Parts: sequence; C-alpha cells; structure tokens
Amino acid sequence: MADAAPRLKGLLEQVLGTPIPVRIRAWDGTQAGPPGAPVIVVRNRRALRRLLWKPGELGLARAWVAGDVDVDGDLYTALGLLAGLIWERDEDARGLREALREPEVRAAVRGLVRLAGPALPPAPPREEVRRRRHLHTRRSDRRAISHHYDVGNDFYELVLGPSMVYSCAYWEDAGSTLEQAQRDKLELICRKLALKPGQRLLDVGCGWGSMAIHAAREHDVSVVGITLSQEQAAYARKRVADEGLTDMVEIRVQDYRDVGDGPYDAISSIGMAEHVGAQRYLEYADVLHRLLKPGGRLLNHQIARRPQREESTYHVDEFIDSYVFPDGELQPIGSTVTQLERAGFEVRDVESIREHYALTLRRWVANLEADWTRAVKLTSPGRARVWQLYMAASALSFERNRIGVNQVLAVRTPESGASGMPLRARTWNA
Repeated sequence: MADAAPRLKGLLEQVLGTPIPVRIRAWDGTQAGPPGAPVIVVRNRRALRRLLWKPGELGLARAWVAGDVDVDGDLYTALGLLAGLIWERDEDARGLREALREPEVRAAVRGLVRLAGPALPPAPPREEVRRRRHLHTRRSDRRAISHHYDVGNDFYELVLGPSMVYSCAYWEDAGSTLEQAQRDKLELICRKLALKPGQRLLDVGCGWGSMAIHAAREHDVSVVGITLSQEQAAYARKRVADEGLTDMVEIRVQDYRDVGDGPYDAISSIGMAEHVGAQRYLEYADVLHRLLKPGGRLLNHQIARRPQREESTYHVDEFIDSYVFPDGELQPIGSTVTQLERAGFEVRDVESIREHYALTLRRWVANLEADWTRAVKLTSPGRARVWQLYMAASALSFERNRIGVNQVLAVRTPESGASGMPLRARTWNA
C-alpha cells in the first residue's frame, strides 16, 4: 500500500511533538499535510536515513545538498514555516535525550527506522568539509577561505552581478538595482573614512577588488588590498589593470597578520572579520590598530549574532560550518565594539544595516535561480544547492532579526584627544 507520506508525517509529528506546517510528498507519490502549503519533496528513503543518523540541521542539510529533499513551491515560505522546527528550536542533546524517554517518541523513532529501511549511514555529499576545531592559524584560515572563495570566479559573477561585491549592499529603496546599491555601499564607506587624495588605504579581505578600485578611482587614494584567495587576487589584479590603476592599487595574497608596511591613513574591513574567530579577535583589532596612523580611521563592516543569555551555550551553525564558511564565527555587536576598544580604538559610530542585507541576499538568490543550469555547470548541483539554501535562509534570518550586520567606525585617536571627527558625525549621509 502506498502510504509513505501519511506515515512519515505522523511519525515526525510524534517525535517533534508539534504539527508539521508544510505538505510532504514521498517517494511513492503520496502526499500529506495542509492543502496549499509548500511541499517538501522526500525523493527517497535515503533522506530519512540521513536525518536518523544525524538528526537536526546537518542531517537535513545533507539531504538537501544531495538532492534527496527538495521544495515544490516558494523556498522562502517553506523555510519560514520550518524555521520553528529547525533553527528556532532547542536542539541540545539533553532535550533530545529527555524526549526519547517518552515511550511514544521511542516508538515513533522505531517507526521511522522501519520506514527508512535497513542500511548504513549515507556518505556526506562531497561538498561537505570535515569540521575541525576553530584554531584560526594562518594555514587553517587559508584552507577555509579557499573552500569558500575559490569556487570559481565565473560562478561568483553569475551570483553577485557586475559589481562583484560580496557583502551587504546599501539600498536607497527596494526598487534600486543591485549594482547601484553596491556602489552606494562602497561610496558610503569611503565617506565614513573621509578619504583624501594621496592617502593610503588598506582593504583587508579585498575580495575581487571592488572597494580598492572604487577608492582609487573616485577618491584618488593609494590602496593595498589583501586576500587569502588566489582566484580572487588574480581576478582583482586583472580588473585593476583593465581600469588603468596599477600605479595606485596593489593586490596581495597575504594574511592580515603579515602586513608590515604601515602605517596607513585608513583601513576598510568589509565582511572579513567573520572569519577571524572569537579567540583571535583581539589580535585582529591589535594588528589593525598598529597599522593605522594616529588619527586614522577603521571601517569594520561585519555580520553579528544575537547575544546568548549564557554565552557558553553558543555553537557555530553546523550547516554554515560544514558547507559555507568553515571556521566562521559570529560575535554580538557589543563584543566587537569591546574588543576594538580594548585594542585602543575609539568607536565613534555604529550603523545597523540589517534590512539591507536581506534585500541583497534576495537579489543574489534571484540571480542564481535565473541562471540555474549554468550555475550547476560552473560548480556542481550540490554546490549550487548549498548556495541557494544558505542565501535564502540567511535572508530570512536578517528579516527576522536573528542576525544583523553593522558598520563600526573607529578612530586611532592620538593622546591629544583630537579625533578629527566633525561635531555632527553623520555628514556622510547628507
């Protein structure tokens, strides 16, 4: 009898202790769940085995990346409905152990095992990296950056568009183009740094060179951009040459800890500090403080998480760590400000642009989905699915205030106390 979907829905609801808010379509063609809701397509029994061997977010991510699970309908709606069961649910081991003490829960798990069929745990998709302790050595950071950024410049062109800026754009309104919003973000940063002709700018984590090129072309400054990605550096150098800016912009493959030619008049760090790691953050702040001239400004653009009541309970997101940003760690904005000040910076402005990142991510997802066949050819089906899920889920997280992004403007204020800041600081928004 074909009844996999009703059985699966009933068993999952027993285990979770709550109704499933989406519709399920199983491998035998049967369906169960609320009519009109997005449909979670469970293509095979292997999807169940992934969840049983690795319950929670990572098991579901493996099933998604491998194509064992899909969504028929709007992905954002489906993820929004499932958020309470996946990302916003208490998933600690003690809670799971306590739930399994209930006879009906144990019976439901046994039912899922029978439905999944006898088999060894499926191998993780090849796109998954082996998770390690977050050491953040020079070697481990190079390896992590390579995993994420050396996917292929053609793939990033498809997703990011002509601006080739891989960080939150700055939107006048939702009707602006992605390219204009990214240009506005780069210009905002230049204005916050008060760049002047002839100054030296260090761009930490320079990506494909967009900030370096914009600052040199529009503000007549000399720029050193550093990245750990060989592919990014090669692409950025070509762009610099095509713009005729080789005498003003130098792109290096270099760790920020190895920069020794300071001082600089200004430093931009855009979407890079998330890779530094909590244990290394004060070192990061110390290095940037040392590289700045007295009176120089730092613009630190960084994603932030919400603080925990007990910070010891914080754990790195398993899907992000295994498939997207190996060794990436988010900090609360308060921790970032504290560490910058401990290093000697005076923090002068903090601007939250959380909603801007949700708009940016939705545009990136639209770019990916509009040219899906080519995206798969440029990488792999699994890698394209990683990016689709990661960006769509991240957009919802920004919209729901689960994570944020902030621009922190800090000054290496000299002993005289003369910060060089105007009395009304936010003149850059005029």
